[in-house]
Amino acid sequence: MNSKLEYKIKTLPDASGVYIMKNAQDEVIYVGKAINLKRRVKQYFSNTKGREPKVSAMISHISDFEIVVTKNELEALILEGNFIKQYKPHYNILLRDDKQYPFVRIDYNNDFPRVEIARKMKKKANVKYYGPFRAAHSIHKLIETLGDVFPIRTCKKDLKEGVPNGRPCLNYQIGRCLGPCLGNVTKEEYAQVMKQVSNLLDGHYDELLSNLRTQMQDEASKMNYEKAAVLRDRINAVESVIQSQIATSASGKDSDVIGLAADEDVCYVQVLCIRNGRVEYSDKREMINNRDQIEEDLLESFLLQYYSSSIDIPGEIVVPYLPQYADVLEEMLSEAAGKKVRIHFAQRGEKRHLLAMAQENALQMKINETKKKDQAYEHRKASLAELAAVCGLSSSPHRIEGYDISNTQGVYSVASMVVFEDGRPAKHAYRRFRIKTVEGPNDFASLAETLGRRFRRQMDGDDKFLAHPDLIMIDGGKEQLKAVQRVIEGMGIKVNLCSLAKKEEEIYLPNNDIPVKLPRTSGALQILQQLRDEAHRFAITYHRSIRSKKMLGSILEEVDGIGPKRRALLLNHFSNLEAIENATFDELASIDGISAGAAKNLYAFFHEK
Repeated sequence: MNSKLEYKIKTLPDASGVYIMKNAQDEVIYVGKAINLKRRVKQYFSNTKGREPKVSAMISHISDFEIVVTKNELEALILEGNFIKQYKPHYNILLRDDKQYPFVRIDYNNDFPRVEIARKMKKKANVKYYGPFRAAHSIHKLIETLGDVFPIRTCKKDLKEGVPNGRPCLNYQIGRCLGPCLGNVTKEEYAQVMKQVSNLLDGHYDELLSNLRTQMQDEASKMNYEKAAVLRDRINAVESVIQSQIATSASGKDSDVIGLAADEDVCYVQVLCIRNGRVEYSDKREMINNRDQIEEDLLESFLLQYYSSSIDIPGEIVVPYLPQYADVLEEMLSEAAGKKVRIHFAQRGEKRHLLAMAQENALQMKINETKKKDQAYEHRKASLAELAAVCGLSSSPHRIEGYDISNTQGVYSVASMVVFEDGRPAKHAYRRFRIKTVEGPNDFASLAETLGRRFRRQMDGDDKFLAHPDLIMIDGGKEQLKAVQRVIEGMGIKVNLCSLAKKEEEIYLPNNDIPVKLPRTSGALQILQQLRDEAHRFAITYHRSIRSKKMLGSILEEVDGIGPKRRALLLNHFSNLEAIENATFDELASIDGISAGAAKNLYAFFHEK
């Protein structure tokens, strides 16, 4: 432990708060909360016996830490969640939150609301959401069914009561829409139909079905059989919606039931979302578990992250065990939901049955994912063995590096180095280069410069380039490969090489002009293709970033009072030209190094344009 850490630990307060651990690169690697900061942080650097390997690995990377003192545990819990979301630290339990299930949305702020699909829930008065729906086809089927049952509009016209807006569409002609675009439907008449839509979506079916059956019988008694048949079809459509939802609870309360199943690296979570006494949907999530946490900590982290940005928080959350800070979590969730939220440990009865169902689903999810991982591992293992045979390696390659060049007619030329370890991307090892010695579009010389710089940095002991590749793949044909081979052999470096020519997907090897052509189903070819595509993506992303900044810099040269230093300040502060264009005078003038006069010229330049 360095002297700076020792001093900081000695001066820690006996107060609640959040601690932020950083590595030598000043990157946040872990965020934690504590009732007593002094006691908790000190524990990391003492009592090393019996500590999990992952915790020891994390501590070995700590070079500094910061603290934020809070008034109480609730503030610490909220702040911890915010920091985890902001920094996504490597050693924290992280929720894989890349799912965005669609919702049904009705905006009652419009005179004639539509039933539409929304990807996110946003807090807004008089807007109601239903869902989310895990399967896209189910939400489209639901909206189609609502259109069969109710004469509601599907167009996106801006309609006002009593104001005609264009010709009516086919839906009006065939009786599937009341035609508010004609201006002869009142808001009250349309609202009655939307009330029925809401009743159906809310699960209040009985009154709706009763009314539809009465209308059907009336039309049939009058021998209006076509109208009766339409009503019959509407009844069938409503019943199909009812049957798609499983009745589970007699209480009718809104609740979420959470099941967990964890292994060493991932915690699988199944959430059964019960609304109006029915399981409306289930949500499957994964949490990256980097510290072999106990399940109580995993559950607490999940609750904190899952509900931190949700506006659909039920009044009850059923869990398989109570987390340590259950009372604090209840207080936080109640404040976010604007109502009392209870975290309930179900031990018996109906809730226990639902909990067992959620737990079984989470376990099945874990089993399925483990099988997938095992199958993928075996496939990668076989593919790497095949690749070793193709390239003449003595064993399967562990580390493969791929290189590509990107430029625009030789301008802003860059190179990418991507790394696969055991057949999977190792993004922490990716590197990128600005081409310095080559002018014009010369990929051969650019690749030679890139590989030369890469191995010189390895020979100089640069930590970022110490790992030696088992195989290097070049994006290109035999000439690109020869250019790289010459520079590497000239440096006395021994490394296996190959290149992949895109047009025919041919593999070239050193000292052999005849390429190897593998079938498209070959696992070895697929690994090289993935590596090549990833190198291309990484290179072109870097190239676009540089090109965008250069173009922005050239535009700023036209502004009086904006010289090289101020251009650099603006480029560091704003991500793109649009951000500068949209900045207010006060925002521009607030940047250190930008005078009021320069900010005035800059603001006038873009707004006059």
